[in-house]
Amino acid sequence: MSHFKIQTTDRTARAGVIHTPHGDIQTPFFMNVGTAATVKGGISAQDLRDVGCKVMLSNTYHLHIRPGDELIARLGGLRKFCGWHGPMLTDSGGFQVFSLAKTRKIREEGVYFSSHRDGAKIFMGPEESMQIQANLGATIAMAFDECVAAGASREYMVQSCAMTTRWLERCIAKLERLRQLPATIFPQQMLFGINQGGTFLDLRVEHMKRIADFDLPGYAVGGLAVGETAEQMYSVLDTVVPHMPYHKPRYLMGVGTPLNLLEAVRRGVDMFDCIMPSRNARHGSLFTWKGRMTINQEKYKDDPRPIDEDCPCPACTQFSRAYIRHLFKANELLGGRLCVLHNLHFYNHFMDTMREAIVAGEFDAFYNDYVDVLGVLL
Repeated sequence: MSHFKIQTTDRTARAGVIHTPHGDIQTPFFMNVGTAATVKGGISAQDLRDVGCKVMLSNTYHLHIRPGDELIARLGGLRKFCGWHGPMLTDSGGFQVFSLAKTRKIREEGVYFSSHRDGAKIFMGPEESMQIQANLGATIAMAFDECVAAGASREYMVQSCAMTTRWLERCIAKLERLRQLPATIFPQQMLFGINQGGTFLDLRVEHMKRIADFDLPGYAVGGLAVGETAEQMYSVLDTVVPHMPYHKPRYLMGVGTPLNLLEAVRRGVDMFDCIMPSRNARHGSLFTWKGRMTINQEKYKDDPRPIDEDCPCPACTQFSRAYIRHLFKANELLGGRLCVLHNLHFYNHFMDTMREAIVAGEFDAFYNDYVDVLGVLL
């Protein structure tokens, strides 16, 4: 049975639905990133529901380190642990291994590295990643891959893609074994494969064709938030998306700005995640329909208007720019929390509005209205 149905298209932009036991997900959508089972900034699962979140994303590596995936399993799995009852996705830990480059050793069996918390020695390979994700019990699990920094040589990338494919085969085999165990929290867990290849377009296509043969429930494009330019990212998407299985969800990992999302949806991508909206918000950087603003600026000192006069989020309906700026200047945590709520609401509403434009056959007009606006600094 197919988990994904495309409901309508507007050129290459798609509107669809992913059916899961934890609820249906309308696409395109943005996943709010709760790395350690919460979105930083004091955001609860109820807050996520209030701002229109469709899927919560958490991280395998971080939850393995603290509080421990076995503890979470004993408490009923990640969804019960944090109070989010909708669909969840867990990243495999591959990107965190990439970010710990100074302490890692990559081998065929997996990766040896040191904990960022206490320096403890850790090993993670495909089987370990799948076991941890099974303990977490998320709706969608990601295959363990090697995320390679921009600028790696072609020779290295060829070898890396081949190893990532071998690791994918091991992930599939481990998941099948886990599904047979009575203690597995969510045996129907869906596994998504990850396309790699850097900015080498032929390698991207070759790798995508290879992993598409596994007929997984969905596929992601990885390694496009690691130092390449936006133009390089769009070039990769232009090349590889047409080779992604048409009737499977397409996920662009770790990206990005509202403009990035607009460009990727235009190219046929369905799923996104990024820490940007919450991270930027905690420093007072806000996204609006008219561009980006920094609430700490002096010009907002006595501004009685909300962040965005057309936004129904909890921050915009109750508080002024002047008050939120004051909170930041006074180092009050509420300032960051309100800004995180605003940015998450904006991202989720932005995706919903793109979906509406696709369904109405008006995506080109929507694109033209905002492509030159979203990156403007207010």
